[in-house]
Amino acid sequence: MDKPLNIIVLFNDDHGQWALPTYGNSELHTPNIDYLADSGVVFDNAFTPVPVCSPARACFFTGLMPSQHGIHDYIAAADQFHQKAWLDDFITLPQILSENGYQTGLSGKWHLGRDEKVQSGFDDWFALSGDYPIKHKGSYRYSDNGQIKSLSGYKTNLIADRTVEFIRRQSPDQPFFHFTSFYATHSPWSGHPERLVRMYRGCSFDDIPSEERVFAGKLLNIERTSSTTEEIQEARAQYYASVTTIDEAVGRILDELETSGFSGNTIIVYTSDHGLCLGHHGVWGKGNATAPQNMIEESIRIPMILRAPAILPKATRRSEFVDHLDLYQTILDCADLAPPGNNYAGKSLLSLIAEQADWREVQYGEYGTARMIRTHSHKLIQRYDNQTSELFNLSSIAGEEQNVIAMEESKSIAAELGEMLAAHFNHLGCAQPNNASFSGENRFNTAEAWRNT
Repeated sequence: MDKPLNIIVLFNDDHGQWALPTYGNSELHTPNIDYLADSGVVFDNAFTPVPVCSPARACFFTGLMPSQHGIHDYIAAADQFHQKAWLDDFITLPQILSENGYQTGLSGKWHLGRDEKVQSGFDDWFALSGDYPIKHKGSYRYSDNGQIKSLSGYKTNLIADRTVEFIRRQSPDQPFFHFTSFYATHSPWSGHPERLVRMYRGCSFDDIPSEERVFAGKLLNIERTSSTTEEIQEARAQYYASVTTIDEAVGRILDELETSGFSGNTIIVYTSDHGLCLGHHGVWGKGNATAPQNMIEESIRIPMILRAPAILPKATRRSEFVDHLDLYQTILDCADLAPPGNNYAGKSLLSLIAEQADWREVQYGEYGTARMIRTHSHKLIQRYDNQTSELFNLSSIAGEEQNVIAMEESKSIAAELGEMLAAHFNHLGCAQPNNASFSGENRFNTAEAWRNT
């Protein structure tokens, strides 16, 4: 590369991989995201390292697993959680880029504490203030470079407005990084533009599996607000509309990059913090929608699309396991920079696409007192809190409906995967989760997922 690429990260909230046409959804309309996929690289096996918001975002910004950066659950709005400087001990991605000549900006959701303050490494800051509850339209407080302003409007549009303004101010002589974090796909599933909601009210929603259970624990469904058939249909129509509103915002950003002359030298990343169940198998929400916490496929699978005309092929699909830790390394690679340490699990996706790196055959994850290892055929969830661990044969018809860990023919597989899981976290310098350390004083919120068992 003659000069570092500009970087735009479109980082959604609760956007399940299943909820995009490029991943097989038959009823959603997303022409702009389809364009990204058609002109870029789609990763079919993209996962979050942790299926809940704050720790997943910390993984992206630090390149580290939750057991390394220390955030294991969502950070609540109460001062004892929200006002803690969670990432002050880490050198984050925007800090590295800023220190190496990038103009940096954020618009939308931060959710890593002190949202109202401009975080280190950002030159431009337009963030949701951290006030809860968050609705999708109406008056809300935003932090505009540290000044709290009450603005009225539809949040997706306001977030996109700031990204477009940021791009317009940029000079071709200096690279830029922008983190655009849309909130629309997060609950409440209401308040989205009627012109789009009405388009989806008649949908069959056949892409959402039935409410037959795949999870043996307790359903908490803390985000569910619908119970009747009509209410469920409306919630799903609202969610589908939210995806299309994000797609429209993506189109605006793409148009501005093209108009401003930056399109050819910019990498665009489209992804989400984690997945979402919208009644899939009876679950409404993500990893904390059940007790004990879950790591089912719909909770951990995320969309991941990369477009960079200068360096990446078009209309390409990859089947390797990838996650936020790899995105961290990829963005640094695009800027021709190295991370500030050497204890990282991720690798640059540029080396994968160029066939220049041996790639892992497994995917790892964790959530509080649970850790996961997934191959193409099996998934082991090892629980360290006196709960029953799970082994699923993903290649069987039963899939995640049947825990086969106690079956004689599965014991050797469980043992092998357990050894690989322990070795991986040992290599990262992460101690085994200790039930006592997770059952003391609440550290992140008053409803930490592992306490609901």
